[in-house]
Amino acid sequence: MCKSLLTCLLLTLAAPWVTAADGATAVVEKLHAALLSTMKDATTLGYQGRLQRLTPVIAECFDFNTIARAVTGPHWKGLTAEKREQFIATFEQLSVATYAENFSGYSGETFETVAQEDVRGATVVKTVIIVKDGRRVSLNYVVTHSAERWGIVNVIAQGVSDLALKRTEYEAVISAQGIDALIAKLDAKVASYAASGK
Repeated sequence: MCKSLLTCLLLTLAAPWVTAADGATAVVEKLHAALLSTMKDATTLGYQGRLQRLTPVIAECFDFNTIARAVTGPHWKGLTAEKREQFIATFEQLSVATYAENFSGYSGETFETVAQEDVRGATVVKTVIIVKDGRRVSLNYVVTHSAERWGIVNVIAQGVSDLALKRTEYEAVISAQGIDALIAKLDAKVASYAASGK
């Protein structure tokens, strides 16, 4: 029994009341809130403004270390610490740039969280984007917990895994041309988004 009301209160506040699903869902909904805000202000912000607004949120919501290991496959073990850091930084820049490029306008879209379930050590947060004509576009997130934080490690749009697509593409480039060629390719894509400036 608690010795005082204050002790009881402190023990209650310290209790691990947030479940795995709650933590995973919170990360996804934070991302969605930032995307929706950015879409609504897209014209005013411009590309660079969208980039600046989304950068900290995406860095917080995604686990880029885990994603980087997954998309480079067996090549990851052969990379030096310096090359790993360089690839992670470049991949993160491309991820933010892609969101800034694609979420460049607003036509009444809304996000809806549908369900969440635990699958093989991860939590899948199932959501939809409801577009102006009422169509519901499936957008599911695989979220894991590591290093005291939740992070998105895969996005599955209409049943298509972004992680699987990137792994196939990136492994092929590394096998044929090396990690430097892949990093250069990603840098070029970031530059192309910036140049379009829409």
